[in-house]
Amino acid sequence: MQLSMEAIDSVRVTGPQDVRRAAEALNVIATGAGMRAAPAHDIADKRTPVDADGNILARDVFGWNDEKVWWRNSRIALDSPLTSACRFESEPFWVNASGFHTRQPNHYLTAIDLTNFENRAMTRAAIVVPVHLPFGQIGAVSFNPVDPELTELDDVFLENGDAFGVYSRTFIASYVHAMGSAQALPSGSRLSKREVECLRWAAIGKTDLEISMIMSRSRATVRFHIHNASMKLNAVNRSQTVFKAAQLGYISLAT
Repeated sequence: MQLSMEAIDSVRVTGPQDVRRAAEALNVIATGAGMRAAPAHDIADKRTPVDADGNILARDVFGWNDEKVWWRNSRIALDSPLTSACRFESEPFWVNASGFHTRQPNHYLTAIDLTNFENRAMTRAAIVVPVHLPFGQIGAVSFNPVDPELTELDDVFLENGDAFGVYSRTFIASYVHAMGSAQALPSGSRLSKREVECLRWAAIGKTDLEISMIMSRSRATVRFHIHNASMKLNAVNRSQTVFKAAQLGYISLAT
C-alpha cells in the first residue's frame, strides 16, 4: 500500500459534518487491503465513534452488523488483549492466538494473557494501530481480515502496517478534535519549576517532610508548592495532582 497525501487528507476530519465522509474513506482503504476497520476514539470509553447525527460508524460505515460485535461489548476495554496491548505499545502490531508480532520487541506484550483469545478479542487475528492522544487518552483502530479463515497476517502487516498507522492516527486524532472531546485538564495550566520539583519527589513516594529535607526548604513551602500545583491542575488531592502533572508531561511515572 502506497501512502499519498490525497489518501491522508481523505481520512482527515475537518468538522462534525465531515466525519461520515472521512470514515467512508478509511473504510475504502481497509477493504482495499482485504480488511475491515474497527475504530475506537477512546479504549476506556464504551462509546464508539459516531457521525454528526449520532449514527454509529462501526455499524453504518464499517459494516459491523453481527449480533455479537465488539462495539456492543461493554467489557471489551478490560477483557480484550487488543486494548490491553494499546496501553503498552504505540506502533502498529498484529496479533492472533499465538502471540503479538511487532517490528521491535516489546516484553510488555509477551506478558499479556491470550487465553480464550478469539472470544475475548472478538476476532481471530487483527492488525492494531494504537493512537496515543493528549491528556492520556488512547484510541485505536484494528484491521480485521474480511476472510475469517485468515489468521496469519505477517505479509499483510509488512505491506500495509505503516500505512494503516498513518491513516488511523489521522482519522482518530482529527475525529477527537472535531467532535470536541472533553479535555481532562485545563488548557492554561503552567507549573513553576519548584512545583514540578516537588511533584517529581511526591511521585516516587516522598513525604512533605522528606521533600523539604531534599530541597532544603521548609515543610510549609513544600506544601505551598504542591497546593498551588493542585489548584492550577484542578485536582482534588495529592494523587490526582501527580497524575495530571504526568498527563501534561511535567513529570514521569515510569519506574
